[in-house]
Amino acid sequence: MPMSASDRRTAAPASRLASLPVYLVFWLLGTVLLAIVVLPLVRLAVEPSLASLAAAARDVEVREALWLSVLGALLAALVSALLGVPLAYILARGRFRGRAIVAAIVDLPLSVPHTVAGISLLMVFGRHGIIGEPAATLLGLRFWATLAGIVLAMVFVAAPYTVSSARIGFETVEPRLEMVARTLGLGPWTVFRRITLPLAWHGIATGLTLTFARAISEFSAVAILVYYPMTAPLKIYELFLRFGLDQAAAAAVLLLALSLGLFVLFRHFAYGTTIAGTGR
Repeated sequence: MPMSASDRRTAAPASRLASLPVYLVFWLLGTVLLAIVVLPLVRLAVEPSLASLAAAARDVEVREALWLSVLGALLAALVSALLGVPLAYILARGRFRGRAIVAAIVDLPLSVPHTVAGISLLMVFGRHGIIGEPAATLLGLRFWATLAGIVLAMVFVAAPYTVSSARIGFETVEPRLEMVARTLGLGPWTVFRRITLPLAWHGIATGLTLTFARAISEFSAVAILVYYPMTAPLKIYELFLRFGLDQAAAAAVLLLALSLGLFVLFRHFAYGTTIAGTGR
């Protein structure tokens, strides 16, 4: 027998009360994780003096490194979108032999140490690499000491986030919606652009945001393949080796502040939410 409106109103508070212990335990466990993440960042944020932050902000090399990291990460996210979203659609919709192997290959860079990633990239795209040498000779395209190499290293380590999240997004789209649209006379590209892509957008946006976050923080692969010009992580490490903790911490705080601002901006455009998670 269906519940009446009054019964549902009575049952709702009782249900919430019954689940309160689980909710409190989960909050406690989640708070421990938040503390592990937040405390080191807060300690870092309060370490440099205002004078050190101002000096780092005035440093031309630090500003150039920050800009290069942001530009490289944005380009890496764009390349990941152009190449990774189609692959994600194939993995979500395709039924072909070797599909599991392809999916495993896509995720493989997530488990490869980034020093290993840098060495493998150097062997293929470096000065004497099997692609790097002919590309430089025939096309004038170099992947060492260039922005192209920075973007390539970032794509290698970060693109799996785009593919995996976009794949999940496409898998949530009901194929019957696409079939109905096709029966109404829409072509396959129109169906993808007007039906599939908007419905899968949250998954794609999540993947691109994670790709940007991973790319802007990459150190080892960029250091081995490119090294110079320096991205922000490399510059921060150099400052630490040359001048100690204070200058390195100041540059690190600038990178964290810049990254946080960009993440809030991305969330706003991707989800229409603020940092607090509320709607427009």
